[in-house]
Amino acid sequence: MTRSPRVVALGGGHGLAASLSALRHVTDHLTAVVTVADNGGSSGRLRRELGVLPPGDLRMALAALCRDDEWGRTWADVLQHRFTSDGGLHDHAVGNLLIVALWELLGEAVDGLDWVARLLGAEGRVLPMSAVPLDITARVLGVDPDHPGVISEIRGQAEVATTTGRVVDVALDPADPPACPEALVAVAEADWVVVGPGSWFTSVIPNLLVPALARALEQTSARRLVTLNLGEQKGETDGFSPETHLEVLAAHAPDLRIDVVLADVRHVPDPASLRRTAESLGAQLVIADIADTATTQFHHHPGKLAKVYGEIFE
Repeated sequence: MTRSPRVVALGGGHGLAASLSALRHVTDHLTAVVTVADNGGSSGRLRRELGVLPPGDLRMALAALCRDDEWGRTWADVLQHRFTSDGGLHDHAVGNLLIVALWELLGEAVDGLDWVARLLGAEGRVLPMSAVPLDITARVLGVDPDHPGVISEIRGQAEVATTTGRVVDVALDPADPPACPEALVAVAEADWVVVGPGSWFTSVIPNLLVPALARALEQTSARRLVTLNLGEQKGETDGFSPETHLEVLAAHAPDLRIDVVLADVRHVPDPASLRRTAESLGAQLVIADIADTATTQFHHHPGKLAKVYGEIFE
């Protein structure tokens, strides 16, 4: 009997969650490598108060890996539940507190995440991209409307994601953070690495800026698949075409070989142009129906994604 492929998915937030929700139906060997640069909301508060990794994106990845039975759905809801109050617990997610509690008890980030995954019955493993909390810095054009040609530096994931200017590029602080050793092993042993979808500058690209992780992605024998977003993201990628997403990715990771680019059929204005851009990076372009058309939001449909991922992996 042929084993299912070993798949590593990189990213953070809702984009990674959608990808994981699909991939867990395609493979029994799934690892999520998650960005740890969030500085807003519940995650930012816990990070500042306790000095821990921001748990929010890790929590969302774990929830996405929950099974579809009553146990899985219930625990996914518990993880994502947020308190509403006039006190200090307001807007804290239960899953964030659970993860941080296990980190404090066990003293090790990966062990804590593995214990949460066991509790949930998660169909896969969740790992941080780095062992230390990181900050994203960005060079942004046009933040000051009186000086539209001036480049400013913005610091913080939340600030970069909501900037009114045009992001030119991003970097990490510290610039040479330690990669999670277990993530490096997962990438080395993978058959496929899936990059995206997600917030391009604050969730997707940061994984490619951790030096040891970037080298692992360049050296692995795995094939690399980039799943494009369903359009531009207000504040972060205003005005970006699908081609621009690929060009920005390549500019930040020039030595990363890409094998397949996956895009939604309704969100490719110029298929010939996108194909040329993909081929310039050495990639085959796959255009398919992967969007959730039942909502006005730009979301990928996990079921459609699972079908296409399965076809590509075969």
